[in-house]
Amino acid sequence: MNHEKEKEFKTLPYFGINKLLPYLKPYRFIIISMVVLGFLGGLVDIILPLFQEYAINTFISRRTTETLGSFIIAYLLVLSFQVLANGISAYQACQIEMYVGRDMKRESFNHLQTLAFSYFNQNSVGYIHARVMSDTNRIGSLVSWSLMDGVWNVSYLVGAIVVMLSINAKLACWILVIVPIIAVAAALFQKKLVFLNRKIREINSHITGNFNEGITGAKTTKTLVIEQKMEDNFNRTSQEMEKVSNHATHFRALFSSMISFASSTALALVLWRGGMITMEGVMKIGTLSVFMSYALGMMDPIQWIVRAISNLITVQVNVERFTTLMETESDVRDTKEVEEKYGDSFEPKKENWEPLRGDITFEDVSFKYPDGEEYVLEHFNLHVPQGSNVAIVGETGAGKSTLVNLVCRFFEPTSGRILIDGVDARERSQLWLHSNIGYVLQTPHLFSGSVLENLKYGNPDAAMEQIEAAVHSVSADEVIARMDKGYESDVGEGGDLLSTGEKQLLSFARAILADPRIFVLDEATSSIDTVTEKKIQDAIEHLMKGRTSFMIAHRLSTIRQADVILVIKDGKIVEQGSHKELIAKKGAYYDLYTKQYQEEALDNAMKMVFEA
Repeated sequence: MNHEKEKEFKTLPYFGINKLLPYLKPYRFIIISMVVLGFLGGLVDIILPLFQEYAINTFISRRTTETLGSFIIAYLLVLSFQVLANGISAYQACQIEMYVGRDMKRESFNHLQTLAFSYFNQNSVGYIHARVMSDTNRIGSLVSWSLMDGVWNVSYLVGAIVVMLSINAKLACWILVIVPIIAVAAALFQKKLVFLNRKIREINSHITGNFNEGITGAKTTKTLVIEQKMEDNFNRTSQEMEKVSNHATHFRALFSSMISFASSTALALVLWRGGMITMEGVMKIGTLSVFMSYALGMMDPIQWIVRAISNLITVQVNVERFTTLMETESDVRDTKEVEEKYGDSFEPKKENWEPLRGDITFEDVSFKYPDGEEYVLEHFNLHVPQGSNVAIVGETGAGKSTLVNLVCRFFEPTSGRILIDGVDARERSQLWLHSNIGYVLQTPHLFSGSVLENLKYGNPDAAMEQIEAAVHSVSADEVIARMDKGYESDVGEGGDLLSTGEKQLLSFARAILADPRIFVLDEATSSIDTVTEKKIQDAIEHLMKGRTSFMIAHRLSTIRQADVILVIKDGKIVEQGSHKELIAKKGAYYDLYTKQYQEEALDNAMKMVFEA
């Protein structure tokens, strides 16, 4: 782990701040103002003990109130300036934290929209969420509050040392002797605390994971009767958290006690040596009080600087992870020429988009996944005329989605090319292609919001008559009729308030509403009852006329009318042809079909027995 951190440190000169400059540049005037005010605030804190010195030496020692009014006015003016400077700089730090964090989140979120599916296959949701949320929050805090505090602490520490040396160098040296001792001790303590804090964060992530599993897997936990095991796992992790947290708390308490002892030692030195000098008449009592104030005031900046160095070493990891995300390039990208003509995902030039017919050709296509070593497709050729219905079948995990992913350009061929209407897909915009594809997943996703809002994702400009027609065509109107608020009913996060079958029906309606030229159905009727499936099959048969469609099917009885059936086994296409042709071959498709037919016949026979 240490090697990894050291490596990251070497790859980030200036703690990676150079990579953050594009996000800081728009707010450079606010940052400069905050730094100046922080510096002035530190100077004011240095000046205030000098007022104390003047008051003691002038008003108390001489027992006079002459010039007291002027002193009070000057003191109040300085205090007012300090309050104003601190208030403005704190407000500016809030602005910087909010604006920089917001910009980084927005940029990273938008950048994620441009990345190919391979990135999301290789990185977990938790990992990506941490980059977008946690890392940007820590970086925002670094460039705002840490910068403001740093300017104040450094300016106060340096200024206090300069003032003490200018007043009495010998007494100042007595105090400064203790500074490196405190710094070294603080660094050692901080190193241990950083290690313990990392351990606490690691254990906390496990606790969060246990919470997540306990909530999302509640049904499984109850059906398997493993509540006790889940509780034991949670208690074991919690006890480890308690142990490490107590260890860290003890170290913090010891560290605080050490700093308090160091402060008392510095104060004792000032009183001892300063008292002797004062008794000798070399220094006044008011000046001694100034040294006492600085001796106590220097402890916090020293602690902060040591702590800040540790934090910077930690935050540089956040910077590295964030910048790595932002520097990640998509495996599927439009060329500059394509973007100039067709626009990109955020600024499309739809006036230049050609109509898509749906004629698709695979020309000598070979493909392996970016994180894979073996080819999934090798020298594959296939022509899918406009309006054709292509079915893709195979056992679970055979790789049925690969072909569809290539058609949708979620991945690029490793070699060869895919033609859309006779043109290489790479010569057209991704958004142009995706806007012409209706995709219905086996596990459909709905966005938080109402039913109507989710349907309108398919076509934001659709009239209510069009929406109702699309909904009725797939029998989704029966689902909506059962909901309390109809089209305005909330579907919950990810559509969790609906069953999988209900979500599939709404996803069907949403895809139909988009009026795509290419349909992709990924086992889209697997969670729907047979009666509704029949209705959807009839609707699909009507809606697919003139459109190219790809159906990944589990129930083979639903794809007998397909123009071509592709049989996938171990990631390879082992057979292709019509239903009759493949049955006649008595190969892999024949085995799958007869096996499934026998299973369905047995199921039907069992149902008849139970019904009787």
